Amino acid sequence: MKKVAIFDIDGTLFRSSLLIELVDILVERGAFPQDAPKAYAKDKERWQNRQGSYENYINKTVKVFMENIKGVSYEDFSSATEIVSKRYKHRLYRYTRALLKRLKKQGYFLLAISQSPKGVLDPFGKALGFDKIYGRLYELGPSERFTGVITDLHLISNKANIVKRAIQKEGLTLEGSIGVGDTDGDISFLEMVETPICFNPNKGLYKHARRNGWKVVVERKDVIYEIPTGKKG
Repeated sequence: MKKVAIFDIDGTLFRSSLLIELVDILVERGAFPQDAPKAYAKDKERWQNRQGSYENYINKTVKVFMENIKGVSYEDFSSATEIVSKRYKHRLYRYTRALLKRLKKQGYFLLAISQSPKGVLDPFGKALGFDKIYGRLYELGPSERFTGVITDLHLISNKANIVKRAIQKEGLTLEGSIGVGDTDGDISFLEMVETPICFNPNKGLYKHARRNGWKVVVERKDVIYEIPTGKKG
């Protein structure tokens, strides 16, 4: 059985959010209304000015995506995802990029789990060498247009469920496993692996890492450093 390395994508490997970039491209190409970004503009500015939270900004962006994806053709969506992949394929953190390459050479099964749409995750993740990619799946109607419905939301909403599914389907082992995440939404799968790595963690994940003695790594400008958290137990 192969060892597994599990990566969150947005904010962990990719230095942004694939969903955010996808929404911008869909607006740029006319698939979404030109005034759609107004719905999250204030939250984006507040986050950029360190006056508001990133969670508020991304949640508003997700809402805009959900409100506008209904009726969009698969062809328009697919074209936008390819643009995102090509335009941002090098916008990666150095630490996680190097870790991914090293683990690939060591024969690890590389598993990506994200709340971004799987349609945008696939071209981005496959180019990086991931063996399996899980993300949100959106239902297509008979005319090849999105209905606005997320399929199997119960599964993707809990990343631990995805890991259990992947281990069973792919014949993997958690022995020697590694996990990398950046928010408290990643705790469920980080608790499953032998070596959890909290990369540029938010407050919720950092507090959990300190309580459990997990590795915390921060990449800031051209410096990568580890923050001591104490030994577990």
